[in-house]
Amino acid sequence: MKKVSAYLIFILTLYAIALWALIQKKIIMPETVQLVLMCSISGGIGGVLYCLRGIYLNASVFQRWSEVWYPWYFLRPLTSFICGAASFLFLKAGLIMLEARQIESPSNLAFYAFAFAAGLNVDKFVEKIEDIAQVTWGIKKSRTANKDSKNAGSEDSLS
Repeated sequence: MKKVSAYLIFILTLYAIALWALIQKKIIMPETVQLVLMCSISGGIGGVLYCLRGIYLNASVFQRWSEVWYPWYFLRPLTSFICGAASFLFLKAGLIMLEARQIESPSNLAFYAFAFAAGLNVDKFVEKIEDIAQVTWGIKKSRTANKDSKNAGSEDSLS
């Protein structure tokens, strides 16, 4: 558990440093690239938060910590980072619409918030993307998605 915790704190620190560098304009890049990176980092932070929550729930609350979940803890921040980037693409393409009140001076906060949510709940985000792909392009859901929907709520889930 200590290895996983240290890894997650390290990844969170990397995300925080990258976020700080982007906000402070320490890294110069086109605005769109910066927005994609900020969304990716927001998704990654959401994923790390979810993993940290999984540690305290499974190690302390339910006392069912198992090393069999190590790959999940090591890969989840990466999948969340990728989902953060994908959330930007789907929002920018207009395939996902946010129904929030428009503010007078638009900012990218909605992109960051949605990316954070996508990283926090990768499973639901991927399920939503598969729904959009099925409706928009006729692409059937993956076998994994169909299998997961049958196993939802099983005791083997992390939290």
